[in-house]
Amino acid sequence: MRVTLAEDSTLLREGLVRLLAEEGHEVVAAVGDGGALLAAVAADQPDVVVVDVRMPPTHTDEGLRAALQIRERWPGVGVLVLSQYVEKRYAVDLLTGQPEGVGYLLKDRVAQVGEFLDALVRVGDGGAAFDPEVVRQLLARTTHTDPISRLTERERTVLDHMAQGHTNATIAEQLHVSQSAVEKHVNAIFDKLDLSHVTGYSRRVLAVLRYLGS
Repeated sequence: MRVTLAEDSTLLREGLVRLLAEEGHEVVAAVGDGGALLAAVAADQPDVVVVDVRMPPTHTDEGLRAALQIRERWPGVGVLVLSQYVEKRYAVDLLTGQPEGVGYLLKDRVAQVGEFLDALVRVGDGGAAFDPEVVRQLLARTTHTDPISRLTERERTVLDHMAQGHTNATIAEQLHVSQSAVEKHVNAIFDKLDLSHVTGYSRRVLAVLRYLGS
């Protein structure tokens, strides 16, 4: 895949460039701030961008704000946020927009290089990849009782796995149940969240994002 990196740590940025090149990906640009990221994507749209949250000049939320602009201006470009922080305000805005091709990983929780590479490919292919801790913190920000109150405990567990981008087969394996059982839970979730009329992969991501933005 063609990848653009935005990371203000020179050491980490160069390390990612080498890692991706070794895995056969093409790094079309590697920059250190949000403005440079937008300029790079405008010049040559990649398949996916990998962006940190806090970058110059203020080291607050430049990366996520740049990511939001990318999703608005170039919706076909996947966005994988790789950060130490969960910036809740803009993260919710990012995830409740167009749900396909979005991911959010925490640097300190990526235990193996393969996890990052798998997430990158998944996002680049139009899927989703969310760290469970990111999902937990974003869900915790909502105090609404609906629509999550309609879900059973097992349905919420399945929804949590869906939010991380797992397939029904993977969820079944992790929960030690049959795939048909997972499919029944997924359909129940769609019904309770009023997503039965929606077609395509987006229902899986919308199921969790529906109440992130409610």
